[in-house]
Amino acid sequence: MTTYQAPAYDVCVVGAGHAGIEAALAAARLGCSVICFATNLDAVGNLPCNPAIGGTAKGHLVREIDALGGEMAKAADACCIQVRMLNRSKGPAVHSLRGQADRVRYQAYMKHALETQPGLSLRQAEVVSIEAEGDEVRSVTTATGAVHPVKSVVVATGTFLRGRVIIGEYMRDSGPDGLQPASALSRSLLELGLPLQRFKTGTPPRILAKSVDYSRLHAQLGDEDMPPFSFSSSSPPPNLVSCWVTHTTAQTHDIIRANLHRSPLYAGVIEGVGPRYCPSIEDKIVRFADKESHHLFLEPVGLSTDELYLQGLSSSLPEQVQMEIVRSIPGLERAEVSRPAYAIEYDCLDPLALRGTLELKTVGGLFGAGQFCATSGYEEAAALGLVAGVNAAHRALGRPAFTLERTGSYIGTMIDDLVTRGTAEPYRMMTSRSEVRLLLRQDNADLRLMPIGYQLGLIKQPVYDAVTAKADAAAAETQRLEKTVLPPSEALNEFLASRGSSPVTSGVRLADLVRRPELGYDMLAPFDPDRPVLTAAAREQTEIGLRYEGYLRRQRAQVEQATRMEHRALPSDLEYGSILGLRIEARQKLAAVRPASLGQAARIPGVNPADLTALMIELERRKEARDDESR
Repeated sequence: MTTYQAPAYDVCVVGAGHAGIEAALAAARLGCSVICFATNLDAVGNLPCNPAIGGTAKGHLVREIDALGGEMAKAADACCIQVRMLNRSKGPAVHSLRGQADRVRYQAYMKHALETQPGLSLRQAEVVSIEAEGDEVRSVTTATGAVHPVKSVVVATGTFLRGRVIIGEYMRDSGPDGLQPASALSRSLLELGLPLQRFKTGTPPRILAKSVDYSRLHAQLGDEDMPPFSFSSSSPPPNLVSCWVTHTTAQTHDIIRANLHRSPLYAGVIEGVGPRYCPSIEDKIVRFADKESHHLFLEPVGLSTDELYLQGLSSSLPEQVQMEIVRSIPGLERAEVSRPAYAIEYDCLDPLALRGTLELKTVGGLFGAGQFCATSGYEEAAALGLVAGVNAAHRALGRPAFTLERTGSYIGTMIDDLVTRGTAEPYRMMTSRSEVRLLLRQDNADLRLMPIGYQLGLIKQPVYDAVTAKADAAAAETQRLEKTVLPPSEALNEFLASRGSSPVTSGVRLADLVRRPELGYDMLAPFDPDRPVLTAAAREQTEIGLRYEGYLRRQRAQVEQATRMEHRALPSDLEYGSILGLRIEARQKLAAVRPASLGQAARIPGVNPADLTALMIELERRKEARDDESR
């Protein structure tokens, strides 16, 4: 192939899915010249699986992305057609927004955001190789022979790397939705010494709404008066459509069991490891053999299409079998399948090869993001893309590396999990992965992370001023409630009795009434004439802070203890093989991960408390040696 010298850029982003979008926008907004490549510009911001943003823990990630200056939350608000708050019956730590998005509108929104961003060039081309010189990235080459000199590269290839689609006995090299795969780049990454692994994911069938018998389904309506995803959005997301609920039947399960021998999953055809928390329907039937039925959700793909997404029915069974399965489901007896379900295998990186900045340990200037880093989900991808884009820009501009603490965000938790523990399957964010999830709520993502986004230069002054005002208002109102005492009265006690709350015989602080689980801040308004006018967000922060005060105090103490461990840095040149007291397994694990701190070392599987003691002794020995040299 003949190559030619093409324009140079500070940052190159390979891929324009959810990770690539956030990486490219962040790098350009920080002042870099950026080129973002997509194999097909009509697939920028594609939602090849469910066209929904958010969900349990994922809604937290979307709001954290927004607080750091990302784009996903704004796009979700602009393209939302239904919104719900998941886990509303539980505590605020697990409340999670989930919005059904119009797939076509979402893609158009994101493509336009890239096209109109100053300093960013969006290009349709396949990157076939990344060149390095002296363990440093130097250039990228496209299939048409263009060689672009670059300072940093972000690989955000999603499921395209050596992608292979599988439907029963049918197999084809392909990316999602029939798009071409990126096979040459896989070879280039292997030549650079990157440790690649093989993962798998899949999608369910799409069916046409006109062929559904809705009389046999249950409607799943959206929630009203929900907060937007973005802290800068001024209006709540709309509810323009209904989703629907049905279920599998005994006939469905019989069809699947009778055809398991034709399933690529059980015939050994599929090599890649799939996500544990989003299994195929055939996997569900085998793993939960005693379960008589499984819920399925029909979700509109958009306002300009008749297609419905059949959530819960991912499969790689043959197309004919899929049709039998679909028509065994109540309400879908005459369903028309517009797109069959498929499994897709792809190459991705072993994330243990990454630093906490998402830069490769062995190739300077090369960063990973999204499913390339072994994650699963749009929100996880976008979060990694934002961090990788910031660090790619900082490296190109000579600025310090950017990292997020594990205890300060779900994004930090996810990155620490990936680079410290690795993953043997596509990683999915869950609230249970954080040790301090009550501190990492979606409602306070702006308070936690917007100061960081502002310091980076990704949050504008008016937005930052608004979050500062919210924090000040909540703090002032908390102080007022602690000082305001209500005298006992017949009206107050009648109200308390109506709420199942014990009466008062002496003065009671408003703060103590707010803390009662059967009461709430807004309920007490008739007895609080001096109550100031606050935004809904400030009222929410005030109430949560009072109600969960003890729990929050304990988790803050956990964070302080963890922070002390994180501040005990481990030298990058530490020779673990020569440290006395370290077990062989610990030496091997520590040498492979090369943790940046004692805290990170403690989270590596196979490193026990005795090993940490040996590391602390080594750190003290080194400190004493330095002190002796300085005398």
